[in-house]
Amino acid sequence: MDISQYLNHHQLSENPFNAEEARFDPVFERLDGTTTSHQDFAKVLGNIERPSTAVVFGEKGSGKTAIRLMIGKRVRTHNENHPDQRTLLVAYDDLNPVLDRIVQKQQRGMSFAKASRASSEKLLSNIRLQDHQDAILSAAVTRVVDGITGMSSSGDDAMLLPADVDKRIKAMPRHLRVDMALLAAIYDQPRSGTVVSRWGALRRKLRLAVLPQVPYFRFFNTALSIIALLLWIATKFLSWGEGGKPGWLEPAAWITAISAVAGWIVWLWSRYVLMSLCNKITSEVLAVQRSPQDLAAMLLDLKGTDLSEQPWPIPGVQGEFDSRFQLTHKLLTVLEPLGYHGLMVLGDRFDEPALVTGKPEAMKAVVWPLFNHKFLQQDRVGIKLLLPIELRHLLLRESNDFFQEARLDKQNLIDRLSWSGATLYDMCTNRLRACRKSNGDGEGEITLRDLFAEDVNRQQLVDALEQMHQPRDAFKFLYAVIQEHCRLVSQDEADYTISRSTLDSIRRQQSQRVQDLQRGMSPA
Repeated sequence: MDISQYLNHHQLSENPFNAEEARFDPVFERLDGTTTSHQDFAKVLGNIERPSTAVVFGEKGSGKTAIRLMIGKRVRTHNENHPDQRTLLVAYDDLNPVLDRIVQKQQRGMSFAKASRASSEKLLSNIRLQDHQDAILSAAVTRVVDGITGMSSSGDDAMLLPADVDKRIKAMPRHLRVDMALLAAIYDQPRSGTVVSRWGALRRKLRLAVLPQVPYFRFFNTALSIIALLLWIATKFLSWGEGGKPGWLEPAAWITAISAVAGWIVWLWSRYVLMSLCNKITSEVLAVQRSPQDLAAMLLDLKGTDLSEQPWPIPGVQGEFDSRFQLTHKLLTVLEPLGYHGLMVLGDRFDEPALVTGKPEAMKAVVWPLFNHKFLQQDRVGIKLLLPIELRHLLLRESNDFFQEARLDKQNLIDRLSWSGATLYDMCTNRLRACRKSNGDGEGEITLRDLFAEDVNRQQLVDALEQMHQPRDAFKFLYAVIQEHCRLVSQDEADYTISRSTLDSIRRQQSQRVQDLQRGMSPA
C-alpha cells in the first residue's frame, strides 16, 4: 500500500510523524503550543512580564528546541496583547559565528607556531563569561537597531514597536538616546549591510547630530595655522612704508603660531586617546566583529561629554566584568520608553557548533562560564539554558565551591526532561488532529487509537510510547509503524488499521534502538 493512500483514508494532509527537528517541522508550526507540552513547561517559561532564569537538561530529541520555540510563541503573543509590558526576546542558539570570532581573535594574539598547535578545546577553554555577555548584548542591540531603523538584518520576526515610536524617541532624555547610540556603536552586528550606514540611520532616528557635523576643533586649528603663516609672511616679505612694520606684528605671528601648534597637539592627543580606547574595546570584545577605525568614526559623531564616565568594556579600575552588567542595565533603561521592561535570552543548541561537534568537554568549556549567580539572577533578565544531558553528568562531578557560585538551587533547575507515555500519546494525537483535513462536521477529532485495529487498546499504545522516552523517538516509532503496515498490506486489501503484531514488532525494534542509543552503541 502506498503511504499516501493510507494517509488519505484517514483524511491526513501529511504524515504527522515525519519530522525529526522542531525547527523544520510544519506540523509543530501549526500547533499553538497550548494543547500538549511538557509538565515542567510552565516552570521553564515563568512570568513573561518578570523574566526569570531556568536551566534545563535533556537528551537529544527530548524537546528542548520545541520548548524554545514554544517560549518564543508565548512571548510574541504576550507582546502583542501587552504593548506596554513587553519582553525583548533574544535567541542565543547559533553560536558558530560567536565562537569563530572569539577563537580567531585569540589566534591572532598567538605566534604562528603556538596557534597551529592549539586545539579547538584549548582555545574554547579560554572563553569567559564576558564573551557570552558581549554576544548576548550584540544580539539584543542588533535586534533593537533593526526595529528602530527598519533595516532588518536577519530572518527573525521584526521587533514589535509602538505606533508612535518616533514620538517616544523624541521625548526620551538625551542621555538615554546617547546610551542607545553607544550600545549600537559597540555591539551592533548586522548580518548584511555595513555598521556605518546603520549608524547614520540610527543617529537620525535618535536625533543626535542629524545634520553632518563640522569638525570645529580641526577647522579652528587650520584657520589658526593659516593666519600664523600669513603673519609670518607679512613680517618677512611685506613692506609697510616709511613707518616700518608695526611692533605688534611679530609677537602676534608667534602667539598665533604657538596657539596653532598647541591646538594641533591637543587634537592629535585626543585622537590618540580615542583610538587607544577603541583599540582596547575591540580587542576586549571578542564576540563582535568591529574595527577600531569604524568604532572611532562612530564615537567621533558624539560629543566629548557624552563619552565621559561611560562603562566601557575594557580592563581598568571599574573592571571589564562589571561593565557588562552596567551596559545591560543601560539597554533595559533605554527599552523602557519603547514599551519593553524585560529581556529574555533563549540559549539552545550548545552541542552543534563546528568547534564543539557534540564533545562533552568542549561543551563544558563553552557553557560553564554561564553558571554565575550574578549573571543568572540579573533583575528583569531571564536566561533560559536548554542544555544537553551530557553536561548534567559533568555537572554532578563539580565541587561544592562551583555549586555555591552557580546557586543552581535558585535557577529553576530541571534535572532531566522526561516524558510519560500518556503525555506522548496526547502529543501524537494532537499532531494527528493538526494534519486532519477537517470538513466542518466534527470529523477532525481523531485520536491515535483510531489508526490501530480493535485488538490494540489505548493502554498498549501508552506503554509502547513509554519505552520511547521522548518525542523524537516516539515520532520515529510511529513513523516506522505506519511504514511497516503499508509495506505489509497490498492496495487491494484496503486494510487501513494497524495490527497488533505490527505494533509489537516495531516496538521491539525501536525499543532496542533507543537502548543502544542510551548506551552509546548507536548513533541515532
